Amino acid sequence: MAKLLVKLQRYFRRKPVRFFTLLALYLAAGSLVFLHSGFAGESTVTGSHRGPRASEGPGLPYLGVMQLSRGFKVSATMPEVGRRRGPWFKSTSKEPAERGKAGDYGSTRSRALRSRSGREKEEDRARYIGCYVDNTRRRTLRGVSFFDYKKMTVFRCQDNCAERGYLYAGLEFGAECYCGHKIQASNASESECNMECKGERSNTCGGVNRLSIYRLELAQESARRYGSAIFRGCFRRPDNISIALPVSRVMLNMSVDKCVDFCTEKEYPLSALAGTACRCGFPTTLFTLHEREDEQLCAQKCAGEEFESCGTTEYLLVYQTQVQDNRCMDRRFLPTRAKQLVALASFPGAGNTWARHLIELATGFYTGSYYFDGSLYNKGFKGERDHWRSGRTICIKTHESGQKEIESFDSAILLIRNPYKALMAEFNRKYGGHIGFAAHAHWKGKEWPEFVANYAPWWATHTLDWLRYGKKVLVVHFEDLKRDLFVQLQRMVGLLGITACQDRLLCVEGQKDGNFKRSGLRKLEYDPYTPEMRKMISGYIKTVDTALKLRNLSGVPDDYYPR
Repeated sequence: MAKLLVKLQRYFRRKPVRFFTLLALYLAAGSLVFLHSGFAGESTVTGSHRGPRASEGPGLPYLGVMQLSRGFKVSATMPEVGRRRGPWFKSTSKEPAERGKAGDYGSTRSRALRSRSGREKEEDRARYIGCYVDNTRRRTLRGVSFFDYKKMTVFRCQDNCAERGYLYAGLEFGAECYCGHKIQASNASESECNMECKGERSNTCGGVNRLSIYRLELAQESARRYGSAIFRGCFRRPDNISIALPVSRVMLNMSVDKCVDFCTEKEYPLSALAGTACRCGFPTTLFTLHEREDEQLCAQKCAGEEFESCGTTEYLLVYQTQVQDNRCMDRRFLPTRAKQLVALASFPGAGNTWARHLIELATGFYTGSYYFDGSLYNKGFKGERDHWRSGRTICIKTHESGQKEIESFDSAILLIRNPYKALMAEFNRKYGGHIGFAAHAHWKGKEWPEFVANYAPWWATHTLDWLRYGKKVLVVHFEDLKRDLFVQLQRMVGLLGITACQDRLLCVEGQKDGNFKRSGLRKLEYDPYTPEMRKMISGYIKTVDTALKLRNLSGVPDDYYPR
């Protein structure tokens, strides 16, 4: 045996090419055997679960039934197609390409019908009820809505609507989610709901002006109670109450939750309790909700709940329901090219994204950007993809400073925020995203001191440059915008050349937070600013305050740190 091995060794030393050829053939043969066994095993497992129906045709793959939520069991006959994570799990998969071939039309419809039949049979939480017509002027589902043009899924939409207590969830255009308590439109053909979900190609998410609607069978009943409504305050009875609050019902056993539920069912954003009468409506010029009264004037006990107040015939206790006020939700590009470029300028972290949200709701037109932020585009800022000089947007977001960049704009809204708050907001954005938070290690590490040293001087020079080189600059303080949104938004819209509609601005007040407000639950338990940092920043505040006053403008707000 040893002699044979020695002979083989000598042979292959003389002819190494034959040795490597033999080795390659050996490895290729092993790979083929391995692949063959893998395919054989896979076909056996799949076949044991479910075969294709006659209506589906031969060879169609089983798509599985989507697991909707924690606590809902998967059917024993269903193959496990991958773990279903929570609605905010960030997928690493790339955005599916848009379909451009006519042949995709039939396959999409077939897939929608197959997945629908599976859901109707096996899901407990949501039941697909059909494809419906939608209208951007008058929505079919008039509750809250949100967009994600990269990662929208059926589950995410359903889960968000269910958490807010809505009865229906609808998906449109592959990326838009709408919630509501009533379907206020007619059916459409199933073939018209033909767009894949941006976050999962195996499901259909409506179409162009078409909604794929699900009924949420187990929507949390408690979420529909007044606990999810927002208390707006005590207000004097308006003069024309039947016009200001047009829908009403007498409730002898009145309670807050009964009135809120009644107005929610009627699809109104305001619920007003007036003793034994429940009234519903919208905020209008007849009932602006700007002049709050002492809450003691509304402190009359409810007939149906002794620990609650239900207002009186003269003083109404008002709650904002979870019904979305859609009077200010329609947005579009400018119909004609803008003749002037208006900047929405701010230091990073000063609330520019929030201001864009307010401007879009108030004017009905998209805002643009000097940059391109894919995450903002995916959240509904459709002007983000346009070139900033396109002229299709009402104003342009920019953080730029410097003479050349500033002089390229014809006018500007300059948004200024307390530097202590702005620096922390930008630091959170940089390390945690638009509505996320920086990790504790970032605050305690070298990142935070370096960030303050680099960004604090920029906060001052940004404002000084815009005051010096800007052609027509409207200064708006972030703190004033929060404190008196109606008045400040009127100023901003006026600079943009848009006639402000009073009712539309009142609608904006009810939708002011949008989806870009950080939760206040996660705050630092300590002050991240050292005495040296404070001394430096206070100097910059004094400089900016002086520059504003030299131009006959009001200085920085009083709630800035002592100067």
